[in-house]
Amino acid sequence: MPTNRKGDRRERELVNRLDEAGFAVMRAPASGSATQRELPDVLAGNGDAFYAIEAKSSAGDPIYLTGEEVQALVYFAQNFGAKPRIGVRFDREDWYFFHPGDCYTTDGGNYRVKKETALADGTDMAELVGDTEKVTLEEATERGTATSDTDGDPDDGDGVRKLLQAVADGTLSVDEAADALA
Repeated sequence: MPTNRKGDRRERELVNRLDEAGFAVMRAPASGSATQRELPDVLAGNGDAFYAIEAKSSAGDPIYLTGEEVQALVYFAQNFGAKPRIGVRFDREDWYFFHPGDCYTTDGGNYRVKKETALADGTDMAELVGDTEKVTLEEATERGTATSDTDGDPDDGDGVRKLLQAVADGTLSVDEAADALA
């Protein structure tokens, strides 16, 4: 399938996923080629969060964006009052999102996202739309110790619940949660 048709399909998929999550969302018409203005691929907002998203997909190779694409995204997002995000989707994976400042910058001033980086460090769809919150092992451990009462016994409070939720969400493994509670 030609790249532009696959890219269009992926953008429509992203629009539908954001719509299902309760966002008002629109895909910019041919973002870039239909107008002289540089537009992001997708605009989405739910009253609390507003995003300008440059969407890219790949079969598995790293995804590259030019410095100009990213500068245009940031410029538009700032003027529009939105958060700029680079949305990436690799075949057989979900969407992952990055603030442009969190992406690797090449020596030539372009931006790159590898599949491994997206899976390890990207914000997934559930976190982007506010359904979940990514918790690192260190944060979970700090939260777990913060819920101890004065005699040192763990409280049945918020820290343990967040650890269990992180396990349920797949953010932490059972072993990582057990280590945090030990």
